[in-house]
Amino acid sequence: MCGLAGCFGVRDETTISKMLDALGHRGPNDRGVHSRGQMVLGHTRLSIVDVAGGHQPILTQDGRKGIICNGEIYNFRKLREPLSRKYPFQTNSDTEVILHLFQEKGPDCVADLDGMFSFALFDDDHFMLARDPVGIKPLYYGYHRDHLYFSSELGAMSLAGVDDVHEFPAGHYYTPEDGFVEYYHVPEIQDSPITDCREACRLIRETFIHAVKKRLLADPTVPVGAFCSGGLDSSIIAAIAADEIPRLHTFAVGMEDSGGDVSDDIKAARIAAGHIGSDHHELIFTEEEYYDALPVVIKKLESYDPSLVRCAVPCYFTCKLAAEHVTVVLTGEGADEVFAGYHYMKNFPLDTVNVEARRLIAGLHNINLQRADRMGMLFSLELRVPFLDVAMIDLAMKIPPELKIREHNGEKIEKWILRKAFEGTDYLPEEILWRYKVQYTQGAGCESLGEKLADAEMSDEKYERVKREHPHAVINSKEAAYYFEIFKRYHPQESILKSIGIWTGFDFAEERECVRGTVDGDLKHRY
Repeated sequence: MCGLAGCFGVRDETTISKMLDALGHRGPNDRGVHSRGQMVLGHTRLSIVDVAGGHQPILTQDGRKGIICNGEIYNFRKLREPLSRKYPFQTNSDTEVILHLFQEKGPDCVADLDGMFSFALFDDDHFMLARDPVGIKPLYYGYHRDHLYFSSELGAMSLAGVDDVHEFPAGHYYTPEDGFVEYYHVPEIQDSPITDCREACRLIRETFIHAVKKRLLADPTVPVGAFCSGGLDSSIIAAIAADEIPRLHTFAVGMEDSGGDVSDDIKAARIAAGHIGSDHHELIFTEEEYYDALPVVIKKLESYDPSLVRCAVPCYFTCKLAAEHVTVVLTGEGADEVFAGYHYMKNFPLDTVNVEARRLIAGLHNINLQRADRMGMLFSLELRVPFLDVAMIDLAMKIPPELKIREHNGEKIEKWILRKAFEGTDYLPEEILWRYKVQYTQGAGCESLGEKLADAEMSDEKYERVKREHPHAVINSKEAAYYFEIFKRYHPQESILKSIGIWTGFDFAEERECVRGTVDGDLKHRY
């Protein structure tokens, strides 16, 4: 995984260098800058594929075309084979495949890429920006004196002096000639769904096992692991990965109560890890350590939304633990959206469940995926999300809601068809496969710590003052106000505060992570 920073329309090497300084955690293994005409491309690299030879920017032999990329292309070997007969490859990197595919097909090449990515490339005086289908990898842009600057994180964007910061929309590419072009959107709900339970189970197993296995892609010298909280989502990923990687490293975090009893996730993770035979690691954090981590989490998360921050803290500890052992880790983000896993969805009319699921998938780019990216990259750790494989999403829109939410042992249970698909396979013990869903923070034992701290530190008068002084911010509770004050300390720039106000705005109903904002996205005619 990597960090990107660049500009088009001006040769501003000084600013891009400063932006790369702010992105060092995203790419500690290498750094590269290329200037040509009125543009600069900068890159910090976390080496995962072609560790020795994947320096970026990658240029064609004549130097007239080049690329920087953040992400992984899982089908790059398949794409490379026909391209290598026409274009001379200088590296074994998946990024170089994108460059030559662009030479072959132009901007439409992005539709052939199976992976998670954001990239910028140039062809003489022309350029292109693109982001993966659901926004797993971040990309932001803004203008300073009509010159376009872009980067992987808001903190780096703040150094460019831009008037406003915009999130680059997922599933789009941009060229100055065509503006934004949508090449992917979450599939529409199928009119003729897969109603046969056995067929649905077979398709889920085959599609998901393939999604996990292809995400084990890495240089043989790069260690790969999996989160394993003891919940269904992470545990089934770890079980599949353990079939491919002997002594897979797995990770779980949580707290102890006053009597020394560990949290539910720690207990369940021990059962799952023991069953799959992984090399399991635990981190037990204290209340004091939680509070110490909170400012770091808010700064690096680049959000002050309570629901996002609450989940980001245990994610922070899990990434910290995992980074001591591996460089790449698989995680269960997206399962609740794809398979209707949120408890509140059990109360929806069945004919609206997939509508809600589709909406949530489309909004993940600046909610759970932002959390996963920022917490992983803070520790130079790449997180991969097999539930958000585009084939999995497509399949999920063909599965009717009555197979996703269904009665089990006298009660409605979420993700029923996913559990059923792996029943009797011995991937997981029954107690883990059918474990009742708990929130990340609840399973780790820290769900109320942030609210408790905010209530102690934020008076009614201060709460009202913070809301009054920052009308652009979405502040619906003392907890949000307390986090906003921390966020503002690290990101005081008005352009960042205005932008984050657009993207933040969650319904605080149980587990409902729904963004209300929209993203400005028209670069057309600026160049």
